[in-house]
Amino acid sequence: MSDLVSLPEIERAAERIAGVAVRTPLVPFSRDPAPSASGAPALLVKAESLQPVGAFKLRGAYSAISSLDPEERERGVVTHSSGNHAQAVAYAARALGTRAVLVMPHTTPGVKVDACIALGAEVVYVEPTSRARAETAGKLAAAHGFTLVPPYDDARIIAGQGTVGLEIVQDRPDVDVVLVPVGGGGLISGVSAAVRALRPEARIVGVEPELAADARDSMAAGRPVEWAAEETGRTVADALRVQRVGDLPYAHMRAHVDGVVTVTEDEIRQAMRRLAREARLVAEPAGAVATAAFLYHRAELPEGRTFVSVLSGGNVDPALFLDVLGPPRGEDGQDRG
Repeated sequence: MSDLVSLPEIERAAERIAGVAVRTPLVPFSRDPAPSASGAPALLVKAESLQPVGAFKLRGAYSAISSLDPEERERGVVTHSSGNHAQAVAYAARALGTRAVLVMPHTTPGVKVDACIALGAEVVYVEPTSRARAETAGKLAAAHGFTLVPPYDDARIIAGQGTVGLEIVQDRPDVDVVLVPVGGGGLISGVSAAVRALRPEARIVGVEPELAADARDSMAAGRPVEWAAEETGRTVADALRVQRVGDLPYAHMRAHVDGVVTVTEDEIRQAMRRLAREARLVAEPAGAVATAAFLYHRAELPEGRTFVSVLSGGNVDPALFLDVLGPPRGEDGQDRG
């Protein structure tokens, strides 16, 4: 337990990222203007898609890189990522005058790669496996003296991501249930640490695609369980194709998280559609999973009056988003909208 990130560490991270990361709003998601008064639970969406890089990852990346000493910054940083963390590292490195090298799967959506290159980062492509990404980043760090900025298995990163949970409780001290996407586990680790410290009675639930449910299996097995890249690669939620939660994130999940719920591919797409139409929020597939759990798996969630779902990112491929926003169709091809 002593290795877990503490509330003071998260508060210090909040000081470091102030003025760089946006303090994102909690956006009401309901057609009912007063759902709690009517007896129905209220859902608020933590819109991390409004960050300068379109995802929560800026919090951890800037917190970590800004804490490096001048010599480390001079040598540059390297990371491995499926997209959003890479973009966050590129943004933070540019803001701090540091060179950034990004190891990315060749399957990363072009919209994410283009954003990284536009920020001045160097991109190295690898096969879409966690091992290939991590090994290549490690070799580059050793060969060039870069500082490795991991995407999730790092206390500095977790503390930065924890500022999401800090803001949730500060803005809604009455929050009952917090729903958080799970990939490598950095976000849910930080959020759960902050929420558990500030509002112990609240429940924290992880959400992931059923086609990449390694976190669910890990919690059930009592140890980190790895899925094959071919399995996790099936989900449309590219940011959640991580094959295994990190060791440090797993320790946080065991200590603070109350459960993990999975959602289907169709539920992810429908949640993206409803977030756009009803809350006016753009969500990439990974960013929509927490809201999908509230919309389609309420019976599996803890009871509560005030729910918060973390919309972790909005960097969606335009063609996919256009397809999602189109009218839903049945097997006979007729418009179901």
